[in-house]
Amino acid sequence: MLGYLMRRLASAAVVVVLVSVIAFIIVSVLPGDTAAALLGEEGARNAERYEALRQELGLDQPILVRYGNWVAQVVTGDLGRSLRTGEAIGPAILARAVPTVQLAIMALLISVTIAIPIGVVSAVYYRRLPDHLGTLFALTAIATPGFWFGIMLIILFSVTLRWLPPSGYLPFFQDPLGSLQLMLMPSLALATGFTGVLIRQVRSSVLEVLNEDYITTARSKGLSPTTVLFRHALRNALLPVVTLVGLQLGALFGGAATVETVFSIPGLGRLAVDSIFFRDFTMIQALMLVLALTVLTASLLTDLIYSRIDPRIRRG
Repeated sequence: MLGYLMRRLASAAVVVVLVSVIAFIIVSVLPGDTAAALLGEEGARNAERYEALRQELGLDQPILVRYGNWVAQVVTGDLGRSLRTGEAIGPAILARAVPTVQLAIMALLISVTIAIPIGVVSAVYYRRLPDHLGTLFALTAIATPGFWFGIMLIILFSVTLRWLPPSGYLPFFQDPLGSLQLMLMPSLALATGFTGVLIRQVRSSVLEVLNEDYITTARSKGLSPTTVLFRHALRNALLPVVTLVGLQLGALFGGAATVETVFSIPGLGRLAVDSIFFRDFTMIQALMLVLALTVLTASLLTDLIYSRIDPRIRRG
């Protein structure tokens, strides 16, 4: 296990380096720059002010020099400063990560709570009415854009019924109930697509396991269908689901931008959108690096959890 962990960490380091290079190249070739965005259309026409600001921000240096300086900062734990606001990037990302983490965890819990029962019922009642309804629900969820669903939730529960506040954010430990009320609709909107994918995965996995020989043997011994399903089938059927959940956790962080924008949540997604609009290259680079580390960490934890569930992987 230790050797496997070391190999995974080594491969993760290579991926992080590649992501840093790609992120730096992408933000460097984008049209426009931070100086033009900060000065505005009128200010950018003044060549002296424009060049002076570019020199002050370090944008006049060659791309390799800028990348080398950035890497030298990152390896010491310093992500630099925002070109737009001048604030330290590390504390800014840490502060914005709290709402995004809460949003992603709530969306994940909602998805798992909804998807596993529906997927299991669809598999048990294969090609019957519950299966058709579950498939229809899953496909509808997959095809529904999260931002559109969020707007519909606001219209229904905030404007029409007045049950929930339409937007905003409260820290959980400051006001737990108020925080949950504000985050409920964004979590539902973010969970929409993943719920549909997870339903299809659960259904497929349970169907595959129910056709295995050991399930037939268990049934031939006279065990009840409930015992066969919960004691023998689900443990193995949920193994691929664990992998999907772990990998999608990173995707939920990356996909929160539109939902956070719709619901005015000051998270990482909203920060990324604002940084792109203002050509805040240092912030964009740091956010892409943090997202890559989040996905890699989720993938590694998923593999470790998988090995704890399935002893065959530990022995391998």
